[in-house]
Amino acid sequence: MNAPIAYLHETAPAPGIPVPVAAGVDWLCMPLPFALDHINLWLLADDDAYTAVDTGYASAAVRAAWTMLLAEHPLRRIIVTHFHPDHLGLAAWLSEETGAPLWMSQGEYLTGKMVHAGIAPYSVTAMVEFFRRHGLDAARAAALEARGNAYRHGVPEIPEGYRQLFAGERLRIGHHEWRTLVGHGHAPEHMSLYCEALGVLVAGDMLLPRISTNIAVPAANPDGDPLRLFLASLDDLRALPADTLVLPSHGRPFRGLHARIAQLEAHHAERCEVALAACAQRPYSAAELIPLLFGRDFSDPHQTMFAMGEAIAHLNFLFHAGKLRRVDHDRFIRFSR
Repeated sequence: MNAPIAYLHETAPAPGIPVPVAAGVDWLCMPLPFALDHINLWLLADDDAYTAVDTGYASAAVRAAWTMLLAEHPLRRIIVTHFHPDHLGLAAWLSEETGAPLWMSQGEYLTGKMVHAGIAPYSVTAMVEFFRRHGLDAARAAALEARGNAYRHGVPEIPEGYRQLFAGERLRIGHHEWRTLVGHGHAPEHMSLYCEALGVLVAGDMLLPRISTNIAVPAANPDGDPLRLFLASLDDLRALPADTLVLPSHGRPFRGLHARIAQLEAHHAERCEVALAACAQRPYSAAELIPLLFGRDFSDPHQTMFAMGEAIAHLNFLFHAGKLRRVDHDRFIRFSR
C-alpha cells in the first residue's frame, strides 16, 4: 500500500521570500502570467554562495524579486531543469547579473535555442500546420498564429554558452552530493536532482502533486510517443525511497512519491480508455477529442497549444501500442479502432 500524499507546508511562500524545506535547501515561489500562476525555484546552499535551480519567467515582477534576493544570496551557478519559459526565462539575465554559469542538458539547451530562434520545425508556423493536420479549426489556428513566438516573451535571451549536464552525474553542491536524473516526455532531456543524504528530489515538472504534467507531441517529431517515455520515466522514479521529499515546480513540497506515481499512471490510463471508447464509435481527430479528454474545449491559444499536444500524445501512444489505426485522409489525421 502506497503512503498517501502529505504536504510539508500549508501555504506557499510570498514571492521571492526563501523558505527552508531541508538542510541547505530553500524554496522560492515566483509569479507566472498564466492560469498556472506560480513556479517554484530552489536555492541550494553552495559553500559561501548558492546554486539556483530554475530561474522563473522573464517578467518585471520576477526580476524585482531576484534583485532583492541576490543582495544576500549570491549565485555560484544556475541549473535549469528544462527549456520551458518559466524555468529558463531569466537565466541569461541572472548570469549577466551574477557571473554564475548556466548548467543544463544539451537536449534542453539546443531545443530552447531553436524555439527562441523560430527555426523550423520548431517555428510557430510548423506548430500551427501540425495542429491543423490534427483537426484544429481555422479560428483557433489563426489565434495561435497571431500570438507569434510567445516563447520569446518569457525567454528574451538565452546564454551563449553552458556547461552540459549528463544523466547520472554526481554534483557536489555545498555539503551534499546531488545525482542528476533525466526524464522524458514533458521535455527532451529534463534534468531532476536527487540527494540521497537528504532524501530530497528536485523534481522539476516530472512529478507534480495536484496537476498532471503536460505531455505533448511536437511538430518536430510528429510520430513520437512522449506518453510512453513519460510513463517509463515515472517508473524509474519509483526506484527512489517511498519517503522521499519531492520538490515540484508547481504546487507544494510533498511526500508520497509512490502514491503520486500511481495516481498519474491511473490518470493517463483513464484518458486512454476515453480515447479508445470514442474512436470505437467513429474516427476522431485530436481536436475533436479535446472536449472528451479534458471535459471542456479551449479558446485561449496558450491552453489550446497544451491541449492539442496532449491529445495527440494519447492518440500516438494508442497507435504505437497497436490499439488504434491512423487514417490520413483529405489532409487531416484521424484515429479509429
